[in-house]
Amino acid sequence: MKHRHTYIALCLGILTLALLQGCKPSTKAEDSKILMVTIEPQKYFLEALVGNHFKVECIISPGMNPESADFTPSQMMNLDKSTAYFKVGYLGIENSLINKVAASNPAFKVIDCSDGIESTCEDHNHHEGHDHSHHGHVGGDPHTWSSVVSAKIIAENMYKGLIEIDRVNEADYKANYDKLLSEIDKTDSIIKSYLEKAPSKAFIIYHPALSYFAQEYGLTQYSIEHEGKNPSPAQLKELIDKAIAESIKVVFIQKEFETKNAETVAQAIGGKAIPINLLSYNWSEEMIKIARAMALED
Repeated sequence: MKHRHTYIALCLGILTLALLQGCKPSTKAEDSKILMVTIEPQKYFLEALVGNHFKVECIISPGMNPESADFTPSQMMNLDKSTAYFKVGYLGIENSLINKVAASNPAFKVIDCSDGIESTCEDHNHHEGHDHSHHGHVGGDPHTWSSVVSAKIIAENMYKGLIEIDRVNEADYKANYDKLLSEIDKTDSIIKSYLEKAPSKAFIIYHPALSYFAQEYGLTQYSIEHEGKNPSPAQLKELIDKAIAESIKVVFIQKEFETKNAETVAQAIGGKAIPINLLSYNWSEEMIKIARAMALED
């Protein structure tokens, strides 16, 4: 009987130890397999490149505005323990994050996904009767990923960053990189096919987040907001008159911003208020959706 009690106690001890092991925090080796990005579209690209070699985590959760987000201590810890951080490049909040982490971790590796992307041309971004709205970098619009050309540069910067981090798996990354470029090219072809059918080469959007998209495809973007604020009644009327004169029928709305003025404009011009999400994980699907809306097929 005594031996039986000893055996049971031993089994319980082993079970307890196993449970404790399962509850332990991740080890340094496990942490080193994490790559961090700022937004979901980046995650889409980077996951396509890394395959099973790394886990990719995103700092900005769905529904958060990356231009005004606050971060939790756990998010900061995840960033600090990661192998590398792939930043968008022109979001002000990123610099704050990097400075905080670098202060305690001088070896913290940062890869700029927008390195080599030319700033947008303001001829494609208008707010009637006013100066253009800016976001804190030369081109005024941090949404670099809304362009196919820029998407390719982002993919290239990610690919080069992966080679620096993990040269052993370079062949895998190269194969995945080539596949991703093919997908981006296919997306570009579909976008062009829709835009060829678009009755107007101009659109309205509350927050001017499609500057790169407009520049690449020869479109004109009119923003409703002015310097980050709602327009005055006079400004709104001026925009509506312009839209009617140019036969604009598409008004894009974003869930991160108020929609009342956009819906008012859409109704006044006999157009459609179409929700878009530039922070969507599925980059290709979202870009095609925008082009389809321009063709009035959404």
